[in-house]
Amino acid sequence: MLSLRFQLILASGSPRRKQLLEALGCNFKVQTKHTDEIIPSHIKATQAAAYLAEKKALAFQADIEAHQAVLAADTIVLANEKILNKPADAQQAAVMLQMLSGNVHQVVTGVCLMTKQHIITHSDIAQVHFRPLTAQEIDYYITHYRPFDKAGAYGIQEWIGMIGITKIEGSFFTVMGLPTHLVYAMLQQLNDQLPAN
Repeated sequence: MLSLRFQLILASGSPRRKQLLEALGCNFKVQTKHTDEIIPSHIKATQAAAYLAEKKALAFQADIEAHQAVLAADTIVLANEKILNKPADAQQAAVMLQMLSGNVHQVVTGVCLMTKQHIITHSDIAQVHFRPLTAQEIDYYITHYRPFDKAGAYGIQEWIGMIGITKIEGSFFTVMGLPTHLVYAMLQQLNDQLPAN
């Protein structure tokens, strides 16, 4: 277990990120601030998640105290170099899942750790292989799981991931929304820079 020498703030309302950070054994509190998710045209698609994670962390810049650190994250799904955001409705979700069906796509999760003095931003990429999905499977998933809060219209840990994903190249947790190996290393790095209590 990592005994943090600072107060950690998770800048995310995602229950999955909260669950993963708890599983790492970290003490933290959840605090969110609204930030728009507009990506400037000069930002490459593979860098968009890191850009948005940093933007979410910087929203806390004026309020953060010397003994605190903010952890923010963002996940994007890339299919044929096109960013799939959160679907607005069932029809949009079905279109996205049809795009992923029988194909390989990328999931990029960006993570930013910020203190008063430092800002560290990294991202991790995983390749996800989906078998062909039937229209009935897509409809069942959307009806029962309503994946409207998820980039690319799916959660890897849910039914569609269990029956549809045949292979992952990279971290399962990156696809879930928090590359835990990366976060652990970043927290350790910050801890090592601070004096022991």
